[in-house]
Amino acid sequence: MNSPLLNQTYRRLFTAQVVALAGTGLSTIALALLAYDLAGGEAGMVLGTALALKMVAYVGIAPIVGGLAHRLPRRSMLITLDVARAGFVACLPFVTEVWQIYVLIFALNACSAGFTPTFQATIPDILPDERQYIRALSLSRLAYDLENLLSPALAAAALVLLTFDALFVVNAVAFLISAVLVYSVRFPSQKPHEREEGLWHNTSFGIRAYLNTPRLRGLLALSFAVASAGSMVIINTVVYVRDTLGGTNSDTAVAFAAAGAGSMVVALLLPRLLERMADRPIMLGGGAVLTMGLLIGLTGPDFTIILVIWFILGVGSSLVQTPAGRLLKRSAQESDRPAIYAAQFALAHVCWLVTYPLAGWIGAMFGLTTSFAVLGLLTLTATVTAFFIWPVNDPLELEHRHESLKHKHLHTHDKHHHHEHEGWEGPEPHHHRHRHEALKHKHDFVIDLHHPVQPSR
Repeated sequence: MNSPLLNQTYRRLFTAQVVALAGTGLSTIALALLAYDLAGGEAGMVLGTALALKMVAYVGIAPIVGGLAHRLPRRSMLITLDVARAGFVACLPFVTEVWQIYVLIFALNACSAGFTPTFQATIPDILPDERQYIRALSLSRLAYDLENLLSPALAAAALVLLTFDALFVVNAVAFLISAVLVYSVRFPSQKPHEREEGLWHNTSFGIRAYLNTPRLRGLLALSFAVASAGSMVIINTVVYVRDTLGGTNSDTAVAFAAAGAGSMVVALLLPRLLERMADRPIMLGGGAVLTMGLLIGLTGPDFTIILVIWFILGVGSSLVQTPAGRLLKRSAQESDRPAIYAAQFALAHVCWLVTYPLAGWIGAMFGLTTSFAVLGLLTLTATVTAFFIWPVNDPLELEHRHESLKHKHLHTHDKHHHHEHEGWEGPEPHHHRHRHEALKHKHDFVIDLHHPVQPSR
């Protein structure tokens, strides 16, 4: 009875997510083939630049869209971004120059930077029940892992009959199917927003609120731990398996699958654990597991041990990433969730932007044992940092004091708005200058217009 798939709206949105992910996975492989077709031996440099532009789009665009999403109808916005993604990816078969790849990849991922966090922030509104939402987070994690595992196999099968250009067309169709599925559902009505302080205030709000919330600063540190361990897997698997161990392409695929399997096992088992335990010990445990996995790599492992290490890293990553959505949900007002989810999306990708080149450069210059050591040390440092900056006692309700102030914003009469009207203010929510008297009280505390800083305890 706790399955989120019993909810028709969520079921269709989850199907949209799976279809879009499958199409994107095929496109990733087609992009590598397109780069080789255009650049030959320099395809690696082309792909590296394209992936860097992808990260820049994620980091730069997500906070802007997240900061403005509360002003836009979410359903129309998601449909528009899906159609735009379909259009950009459909242009890739017609590319004749490398610079055209860069332009299209940036545009495509700029749309994804708006779509993904807004989509993620919508799910808790559709599934207000905590247990269903936890299971939805696990399903989302499974969807990403299955995409990583199955897309290479699906692409290989498709390329027996089709050219790689056709994979881009399949991805475009997948985005259009996603748009149709989003169109087919009715979203919950959006709660009226209060933020009225201009473009900069709104676009920077998510990052500021995120960094002002201690538990989210802990999440950021653990996101760096995940990026450090994940970069070792993504960047150095092929080098370790092929060059150090003398393995085959099939062995490389099996190693990647081991990491995905570890993540999937945790995603399947974690919902019951999350019903009994708080997020903090589970996620810090994930950081410890990641550190342990990387330090085992210092032993000069053979292929069997590498599979064990990669499985451990998959377990640790999922222990951190799966509960993150619940942490974000608890740290924002409903109308502010798109901004907070976008901040996590952008800041997590900043971590990957740092660790991707670090893993490759250290491995190439000093060897993979050094890479294990450095990334393991970074993961340990990030986990210890999270332990100290994320308070052990982290209640949702906090007692705090408000000073007297007078300001103007869209509002309804709630625990912060008790004032007399003259008759011209109009129906709620309405917008007029009003006074807040000084008071001290206690309630679920998140950073918002009336609570710009965390109270000291």
